[in-house]
Amino acid sequence: MSKSRLIAGLDIGSSRIRTVVATLDEKSSVPNIIGVGVAPSFGLRKGGVIDVEETINSISSSLEDAERMAGEPINHVFLGIGGTHLASQDSKGVIAISHSGNEIAEDDVDRVLEAAQAVSIPNNRRILRIIPKSFIVDEQKGIKYPVGMTGIRLEVEAHLITGLAPAVKNIEKCVHQAGVDIDDIIPSGLASAEAVLSKRQKELGVVVIDVGCGGTSISVFEEGTTLYTAVIPVGGENVTNDIAIGLRTSIDTAEKIKIEYGSCIPEDINDRETIDLSLLSKIDTQTVSKKQLSEIIQARYHEIFVLVKDHLAKINRDGMLPAGAILTGAGVKTPGTVDLARDTLNLPVQIGFPQNFEGVVDKIDDPAYATAIGLALWGARFEGRSTGYGFDLKGVKFDKLISGVKGWIKGLLP
Repeated sequence: MSKSRLIAGLDIGSSRIRTVVATLDEKSSVPNIIGVGVAPSFGLRKGGVIDVEETINSISSSLEDAERMAGEPINHVFLGIGGTHLASQDSKGVIAISHSGNEIAEDDVDRVLEAAQAVSIPNNRRILRIIPKSFIVDEQKGIKYPVGMTGIRLEVEAHLITGLAPAVKNIEKCVHQAGVDIDDIIPSGLASAEAVLSKRQKELGVVVIDVGCGGTSISVFEEGTTLYTAVIPVGGENVTNDIAIGLRTSIDTAEKIKIEYGSCIPEDINDRETIDLSLLSKIDTQTVSKKQLSEIIQARYHEIFVLVKDHLAKINRDGMLPAGAILTGAGVKTPGTVDLARDTLNLPVQIGFPQNFEGVVDKIDDPAYATAIGLALWGARFEGRSTGYGFDLKGVKFDKLISGVKGWIKGLLP
């Protein structure tokens, strides 16, 4: 009888904390989801902790829900974090090959990746992820894995994702105090992409737009690897705030009418259509225009997609990604979002639903679960070669760092 191991993904968002528990059989590469837990996210704002006690309670509640459903205790998790404190930059590393015959060995890959870390970042920032984009052997570019090739000079073009060290440490502290260890830390945008993208889409060129509560993550892929990542400080929370101000309602009522009556296509709504708020709230009893609600939502979503377009223009990919844009996150379920994104970005657009897993599909066939499922998929793909705590060079053994990067590279190979 084959053994199976337990993998858990913990997605800490500003609105909800989601936990997914999966088992992975030795003979299978597809995780089987056996438990799901979700809890309101109290104590966080824009991806950062503002109240430690409330955050611990929220994490514990989500974990307990998942444990109850799975019938298994959760002792360690793959942690997904987002927030506007995340930033990214590109880096290069260069070394000379000194082996006899100039054949590139694994230790050469180790050394060139180490050289790529020699970048200037502020003392209060921490490297969460280093992603090799491609290797160059002498002047031959576009190499995915150079081991076994012959050359004199080895270079790597890498993409670094950093986070504010205090913000990351506070989240780590809350997770540990909730009673679980952390296997690895993955930026939520990368985790979402792991769940919704195929290898073909990554090869052709695609952008994943994860619209969360506190912000929107952008991840651009091309030729099978990460080309660019960014976080826009505008998300679903801003839409709710706009509705509350524009229609003079409470925040709670604004959230309810956004979910129940929201649309990004005001042209399809009759001027006379109204919403009686007394049916939804004891505080707000007025009647508001459904078309005005749609206009408010459309304006903010248009802003989000214009900002995405600006980021794509920075890297010369505006309207130039053959596989288009994939929308994920709870914020993309508003009717008309796909049409608005398509018109603004001038790209083919579709909603990204999680894929490549088995189990309780009916509960999590939802773009809001893309990050949590992506974390479980990440664990299934890279467990045993993860970094322990992301790619923090201050305090993490370098052999662990390199094993994680090697796992990433080999996972990209066909």
